[in-house]
Amino acid sequence: MSDPAAQIEIGLNAVIVSVADGVPQIVQVESADPGTPGSLPFGPFDPLHHRTFEIGLRTWVEAQTALRVGYVEQLYTFGDRGRHRVEGDAGPHVVSVGYLALTRQTQDSENVLARQKSRWRSWYDYFPWEDWRDGRPPMLDRELLPALHRWSEEPLPSDTPVRALGRGERIRLAFGTGEDWDEERALERYEVLYEAGLVREALQDGRPAALARDSLPNLGRAMRFDHRRVLATAISRLRGKLKYRPVVFELMPDSFTLTDLQNSVEAISGRHLHKQNFRRLVENANLVEPTGATSTATGGRPAALFRFRRALMSERPAPGLRVGGR
Repeated sequence: MSDPAAQIEIGLNAVIVSVADGVPQIVQVESADPGTPGSLPFGPFDPLHHRTFEIGLRTWVEAQTALRVGYVEQLYTFGDRGRHRVEGDAGPHVVSVGYLALTRQTQDSENVLARQKSRWRSWYDYFPWEDWRDGRPPMLDRELLPALHRWSEEPLPSDTPVRALGRGERIRLAFGTGEDWDEERALERYEVLYEAGLVREALQDGRPAALARDSLPNLGRAMRFDHRRVLATAISRLRGKLKYRPVVFELMPDSFTLTDLQNSVEAISGRHLHKQNFRRLVENANLVEPTGATSTATGGRPAALFRFRRALMSERPAPGLRVGGR
């Protein structure tokens, strides 16, 4: 007889991203239990019905959200057993394969999702400290960093794994000092907060650092299982990929103004970009071409409409937008 503790199941989950009205949004599946956080679309891989992981993922996404996503790429394989093996947990070990999917919102997508008990949510609801478009988020200095610095000064438990970098150095690298904020370190920042026991998921998983706290600060919406970790991975991946691949156009309509494009890039990167510098960057990268049409959607002077110049994909290997900070 096989040992039940050695059984493994493969789970599939998707971070479905769109940008609407300058807000980066992901699909959250609501829980039937009002006291349980929402989750990403997810389900088990069924080798009898799913020829590939991606087919299985698309099947679960359509079943739970009624959406048919286009661009999909595998993010990472997450093998931690609930981050913390809870006493009495005798179920199979679930190895979760995360995916990033990019899509464009349609006019009725909110109604479609609502019928499936799902909804669009800003990813900054889960990671409010990641949005620097209006400057440095006050919560960093008000509550987040002070709590982390207090944790960095606490004595290390005897069973703490040996690390090359100490707590203070890891905090400095993840969160930076002053203006040296690296938007691609979203996952590293979340991992430090989780280890410090400052997010609700750490409490759900029984992390000693979280159990020792009298209360937890309000650091964004929690998610079921390790889904906020998967979302942080997707944010880091997409922010990095924005700089060397034209993935932002997977989120744009067929024609758009340069202001629309800038708003979408800012939404993903969490950075404010100088208008003229951004337009110079787009022009130098030769990413778009004019359609010859204009838009009056803003009510002001007609704005030229552009489209992605697809010929670029065969002209050079890394056609992205190397956006920087302020």
